[in-house]
Amino acid sequence: MAPPALLQLSGVTLGFGGAPVLDGVDLVIAAGERLALVGRNGSGKSTLLRLIAGQVEPDAGSRSAAPGLSVAWMEQDPDLAAHRTLGDFAAAGLAETERWRVAMAAEGLGFHPQTPVEAASGGERRRAALARALATDPDLLLLDEPTNHLDIAAIRWLEARLADSRAAVVLISHDRAFLHAIARATLWLDRGVLRRREGGFEGFEAWREETWAAEDVARHKLDRRIRAEARWAVEGISARRRRNQGRLRALAALRGERAAMLRRSGTAALALESGPVSGRLVIEADRVSKRFGDRVILRDLSLRVLRGDRVAILGPNGAGKTTLLRLLTGQIAPDAGSLRHGTGLSLAVLDQNRAALDPEATLWEVLTGDPAARVAGSSDHVMVRGTPRHVVGYLKDFLFDEVQARGPVKALSGGEKARLLLARIMARESNLLVLDEPTNDLDIETLDLLEEVLADYPGTVLIVSHDRDFIDRVATLSVVLPGDGRAVVHAGGWREAAASLPGPAPVPAAENPSRTARSAARPRSDARPRAHALTFSERRRLDQLPGRIADLESNLRKLSEALADPSLFATDQGRFGRLTAAAAQAQADLSAAEEEWLDLAARAEAEDAGGD
Repeated sequence: MAPPALLQLSGVTLGFGGAPVLDGVDLVIAAGERLALVGRNGSGKSTLLRLIAGQVEPDAGSRSAAPGLSVAWMEQDPDLAAHRTLGDFAAAGLAETERWRVAMAAEGLGFHPQTPVEAASGGERRRAALARALATDPDLLLLDEPTNHLDIAAIRWLEARLADSRAAVVLISHDRAFLHAIARATLWLDRGVLRRREGGFEGFEAWREETWAAEDVARHKLDRRIRAEARWAVEGISARRRRNQGRLRALAALRGERAAMLRRSGTAALALESGPVSGRLVIEADRVSKRFGDRVILRDLSLRVLRGDRVAILGPNGAGKTTLLRLLTGQIAPDAGSLRHGTGLSLAVLDQNRAALDPEATLWEVLTGDPAARVAGSSDHVMVRGTPRHVVGYLKDFLFDEVQARGPVKALSGGEKARLLLARIMARESNLLVLDEPTNDLDIETLDLLEEVLADYPGTVLIVSHDRDFIDRVATLSVVLPGDGRAVVHAGGWREAAASLPGPAPVPAAENPSRTARSAARPRSDARPRAHALTFSERRRLDQLPGRIADLESNLRKLSEALADPSLFATDQGRFGRLTAAAAQAQADLSAAEEEWLDLAARAEAEDAGGD
């Protein structure tokens, strides 16, 4: 027997003065269903949740709910102004005997109910909103990006909690692993049309591509028919004017049908360009420690990051992931141990704090006000990876229109703010990219494109993220901070690192799997093999090599700049060949010098440690 319907939308249309956000939407939500609601940023997903929750009225169509239906809605930006603490907000409307549900949710989600509202971060506010929705034990639970600002332990807790819940669930999320775990059917909102696919999320993307392919075929057939009818209208109408008015009306109807076919919005034109090539060694930490007061954040971390590595930093909220990022990039100094950076580093940082965007500033001002992108003497151009671009043209690459360019940041959705931050960081040349929670609020299509861009990026990437699927697709090395001061290093992404959360015993140096060909955790000094002592000439060579490497890098840059001239091959093939050979030799000499320096530096450190 089919479960009873809790809520039904029939022919719902909703717009805000322009093209309809929802166009003739039909939806039935049955008891106990688990529905993933997906679509592009700005497609109207949050609006649809608000309509389901009864927060907005449709322009046309109807919403009908079962008698006595209780609905809980977790929104992205909750208003806590009327409450003193996060716990007061989460428990609003609950009887005293039911407040234990808030305490249970707070423990699982990782926030303190006693935290004053004015002192709470954006992530804590959203976790309190999620706790409030869960604590009401509703018939229908609506969740808008619930995993943003949750660490992996909290996401796993939420998965288990939803699995045990009696409520029907409709959720918006970009987290593929979370969607795979929860969804039993997928709702796809695309250009105002809502489609439903039964089954888990696994087959959604293949189904979406098939739908788009069928759309393209139908559009192509219609275009051919319109061209044929238009040719007839020009060539045959003069002789049979009265009898062919019906065919002309049919042609006008075809053109109207074609105009009504909304084109799919493209993907954001994400692109990263590496600056000058960095040295092969990017970062080396040797027994680095950090504490704040009595709390130990990091103890004896040894890590070597080489050019091209993608390093993911994983751990629960508050374990020190952002602190480790700041240590590795030299923004703060360690309390103990040493930290060394390679040569020629050019840093670009995407901060997780969306609040760094001035809500009153326009998108135009955000880009032109960035010193790294400012073009001297121009207020309407930005420097994009060394080339001046008009602000509006560059914003269109990231799916913003001309009207939005002059609009305020506060009018943007969470996904649009994330795209704006990506636009700002991707205007810069860099060879060390730091991404702190880059996946928050991005839609799945933009995430796919970001993964492709990172795969092609020739520089080094440091990432903090709780998105397990994203980490698995991107990371080559993972550093797990269980929260007790240890740092456990693994080759690969989330699957390889999962065993270290929430924190088993440290992996012995001899068994540490992170010693790969590309990057490896440094073993402790007592596990280092005894190295032959450096000779006097080797010590001198070690001192000279950094200067030699800098000279080689400078020469390689000059050769690369000369080869970048698009007319060189056509005008002087001989010079082009000589420069190409010289660049190849310079690159080989640079790699050899870096390898020699790494070997001598490791031997010198092993020798110094043995002497200690």
